[in-house]
Parts: sequence; structure tokens; C-alpha cells
Amino acid sequence: MLEKLLELGKKYADEVEIYQISYLGSQVSFENGVLKDIESVIQSGISLRVIKDGFLGFSYTKNLLDPESLVKNAIDSLKGEVKVDFNFPEKRYLKILNTYDPEIEKLSNTKMVEEGQRISEILYETTKTQINVGLNKVVLEIRIINSRGVDYNIKNSIYYCYTAAMYPGSYSSVMRIVADKKFKEFPKEDMDYITFLYNNSKREVKPKGGRMKVLFLPNTMYVLIWRLTYGTNGKNVYEKTTPLIDKIGTQIFDSSITIYDDPLNDSLPGARSFDDEGVDCRVLPIVEKGVLKNFYFDLYYGSKLNVGSTGHGYKATDWGQESIRVRPSPSLEHLHMVPGDKNFYDMIRSIDKGIIVSQALGAHSGNIPNGDFSIGLSPGIYVENGEIIGHVKDAMVAGNIYEVMRNVVSIEDKLYLSNMGVFPSVLFDDVSVAIKE
Repeated sequence: MLEKLLELGKKYADEVEIYQISYLGSQVSFENGVLKDIESVIQSGISLRVIKDGFLGFSYTKNLLDPESLVKNAIDSLKGEVKVDFNFPEKRYLKILNTYDPEIEKLSNTKMVEEGQRISEILYETTKTQINVGLNKVVLEIRIINSRGVDYNIKNSIYYCYTAAMYPGSYSSVMRIVADKKFKEFPKEDMDYITFLYNNSKREVKPKGGRMKVLFLPNTMYVLIWRLTYGTNGKNVYEKTTPLIDKIGTQIFDSSITIYDDPLNDSLPGARSFDDEGVDCRVLPIVEKGVLKNFYFDLYYGSKLNVGSTGHGYKATDWGQESIRVRPSPSLEHLHMVPGDKNFYDMIRSIDKGIIVSQALGAHSGNIPNGDFSIGLSPGIYVENGEIIGHVKDAMVAGNIYEVMRNVVSIEDKLYLSNMGVFPSVLFDDVSVAIKE
């Protein structure tokens, strides 16, 4: 079917690319230990990009009932006169990855319900608070073919589970995510982590604000990383909306920080050998020992700056959009931060006075292009003399990543999957904390 569509497109355009995706997912959710919802999702779609006379056209469909219309829509979109200076990639050797575990097919909703009940019961016994659990199973298949010989496909199996202990009368929580290519029982050490943080911070406290140590947990590190991905995005480099222009080779963070993108690491779910444009993926250092190493590009912006694509053209979406509807753009989808040498609990014991950012509200607040952030804490966990004293409501942490991430006290010795990648907990010094009195 796709081959026929390719031949049809070649009749009207100089170059043709077809992207096909299918998504099969099941999710189970528990609220306050009670089964709330079971949902299954099946999605599929095809998008078409064409290049004709140096201009780019795009169309998509969820059901290829009328190939002629799909091609016509792509050709008609050429009227938008999106000028491009690139060709679709030629076929290349790709690293063979182990991205799919057939065990995922055996994972039933019943099994996920049983696991959700198990987690809820154990954590309720240790915390006596509301426990929310979400379990998800996904099988994702992508195929890309183009008129220059590319014909790539990949199949990913993904299982992940998030578990949260909720503070009474609020949406604030302590949480953890686990993920694999197949079902993985939620580990006891992660239950112990949730229990420890929640039980020691149950009491509400109102300390004074000021500049102090702030510990970002793995699941809140994205607040800082988001600003870095903006600053190193090839689109923003081209448009000159990032403060990092001409900063390659410059020290921008503490020398203990190394961050790189690794789509090829198939020990984690979601690994990729090619991006959504058929460009081969590679490991890309972003920051190495505090020094800015690279920007990242898709075909479009890589060609604008005559540097080519770095294999980071993805159909990245926000706010529930379907990926089939959007065109590829520069995106970091597989970020890793090199861990440090400190045990998490020792990091807490090293804090004379400080806040643990358990959950963040308003991560989009502040001047993101400039690296600024200003987030509400949901909650903040207050630490004094190495001990957790309680949790803080109505508190905010603010700063600029190019200042805050120069003041690293310590980095956790383990990595955890979270939003935007895998990260450790990181303790920073001299961060501004505002607490409503």
C-alpha cells in the first residue's frame, strides 16, 4: 500500500516521504486505592511530505481510503511556499536495536489491575494516605519510506507505572515512575522511597524563605532541562532566540554536569535507530563537564545553517496532539544525565537548610528562552539540619538555569526515568525560595 502511494506521489513531486505510525495502548488507573478507569486506545495514521521545485508540501490521514486525495492535499499545500534547501535522506546502515519484547503482548488489563491493587494496598499500609497509581502498556510501530531508497521500520514495546502518595486535601504528592520494555513489578525500594519522603513530611510547616539549598528530584529535573533543550534547539539557534548562540565550547554549567542524548540505548524503552525523517540516530553530547558541546537539528533547520541534521527531527507534540498531524521539528527525545556519587539519603542529610522540589506547578512560567524559571511547589519538602521537618504549601522556587546549574552541591548516584529523559536527583546551592507567610 505504501509503495503504491510512493509511486503515486512521484508522479507529481520531485521527492516523496511517507511516514506511517500505529499505536496500541492500554491504561489502568487507581485513585485512592480504588480502580478508576480502564482504557484501550488504537491509533494509526499516515503523513506525506513532498518536495517540488524546492518547496515542501505536507498532508496526513488516519485512514488511507483515498490515496489520490492525500497526494493532492500535499501538492496543494505547496502553495504555502515553504522553501527548503534539503533532500530527504538516502538509505544508510542502521544499528540494530532490541526495542520490542513479545512478553508485552501477554500483559493483560487484569494483570495491570492486580498490580495496581498490590501497590495501593502496600503503600496505604505504610503511609495511611491516598495512593494513586497509573499503569500503561504501549506497542508502537513506525515505518518510513521515501523516494531516495529509505525503507525503515521499528517496533517498540513500552510498559510504565507511576505511583503517587497524595497529601490530604490537595493534588500535591510524592511520586515515582518505573518503566521497561515489558511488565516490571513496582520495586520495593521505590515504595520505600515514597514512604520515607511522605511520612517524614506529613506535617505542614511554614519556614522563612530566602536563598537556600534546593534538591530537584528526578521527576522535577525537567523544569531545568526544558530550558536547556530550548537553548540548544536548532530552530532557536537559527532564529537567534537563545542566549547560547556562540557559546559552543563555553562553560555554562558546573563541571559535574554532563547531559547527552542517546536514542540508541535499547536498555530503556523507546529507543530509536532513526528519527521521524529517516535520518539515522546517534549519540549527541549536549553538555560535557559543564561545557556546551552541540546544538541539535532536523533537516529543515540543519539546512538553514548548513550543518545538516543531527538525527533529531521528531513529530514532537504538546497538550495531547496526535503526532501524525504535525511536521517534524528539532527535538531531544532520549536525554540522559550522567549520575554522581552521592546516595540520595546522604544528600538529604547534607542539607543544613533547604527545600526538596517534590512536584512542580507552572513549569512553563518564566522566560524559557532566557533560561528563567519560576515554579510553584506541590509540595516543597522542608529540610533542616539534615532532617525532613515537613512540607510547605504556597512556596515558589525561581532562578535562571545558567546561574543555578553552576552551583551544584551533589548529584545522586542513580538514574530514574522521568519527563524528558533519565535523570538523578541534583542538589543546588543558593537558590531563591519564596514562602507565603
